[in-house]
Amino acid sequence: MIWRRVGATGPKVSAIGLGCMGMSFGYGGADDAESTRTLHRALDLGVNHLDTADMYGFGANERLLAPVVRARRDEVFLATKFGNRTTGDSFGGTGTPGAYVDSSAAWARQACDASLGRLGVETIDLYYLHRRNPETPIDETVGALADLVTAGKVRLIGLSEISPATLRAAHSVHPVAAVQMEYSLFTRDVEGEMLATCRELGVSLVAYSPVGRGLLTGTITSRTQLAEDDWRRTVPRFAEGNLDANVKLANAVREVAGEIGCTPAQAALAWLLARGEDILPIPGTKRVRWLEENAAAADIRLTPEQQIRLREAVPAGAVVGARYTEAGMRTVGH
Repeated sequence: MIWRRVGATGPKVSAIGLGCMGMSFGYGGADDAESTRTLHRALDLGVNHLDTADMYGFGANERLLAPVVRARRDEVFLATKFGNRTTGDSFGGTGTPGAYVDSSAAWARQACDASLGRLGVETIDLYYLHRRNPETPIDETVGALADLVTAGKVRLIGLSEISPATLRAAHSVHPVAAVQMEYSLFTRDVEGEMLATCRELGVSLVAYSPVGRGLLTGTITSRTQLAEDDWRRTVPRFAEGNLDANVKLANAVREVAGEIGCTPAQAALAWLLARGEDILPIPGTKRVRWLEENAAAADIRLTPEQQIRLREAVPAGAVVGARYTEAGMRTVGH
């Protein structure tokens, strides 16, 4: 495994991390035993950057990680998030079922304490605002996060799916170590002002969904492969018609990967790693097999020509469908 620093002054972590959401949320049935094996195997391979959030399984994902993290705390760089709340469960109390974004200082403090309790740790290495409510001033949220750092409950702070202007404003209150954004061959929106702002400020870009929510693995060709409770069935890129067009793009990536001598997922991850030392992909999986494949991508060094060919396999604007539903898209970019 190769190592990259988080932010300007943070610790070095594995260049490829592990997104843990799918172990408990969104991608069909859970298999806690296999997920636990995957977590331990990740640490054995040097994949120490584990990414979770309080909303993943409404706390279940943090509780899943807890025994592994406690047993191997010195080996883990632990990231979790807050800001997405639901009504009718432990995060939102009682009321009409639904979801909303809460980036208030009060919720930052309450959510942090709850995550620390579920995870069974004293300190979170990287604590993100998962989504931002634009009605809450960013200096209020970041001020609360800074207080959590002072209290020793959080080491580094991060933001997810925010605007460059918000990043600048937040960074003026307290240094931001990382911004988590969707970034892959299929989603390259960050390559303009967002990435430039991160680099100006010395902020790492943590790339989630780096293999296009599975599309860039080349293994998804039909909606019938997705479980009935797989949330991707609601995502426009996986809709009938859209999926067919996007599979063709994935097949083009597969062809280039074959010439390189790696899998499509490895090519997609290696392409991201080649974008700069400040890019930290966190592919998600709940299976040891896919974890090992993803981790091996850190050893691949693409030539400039191979990087260009992968980019050209997915021309700008060629991906069909938004990355979230209309409601989901309204929660990003604030």
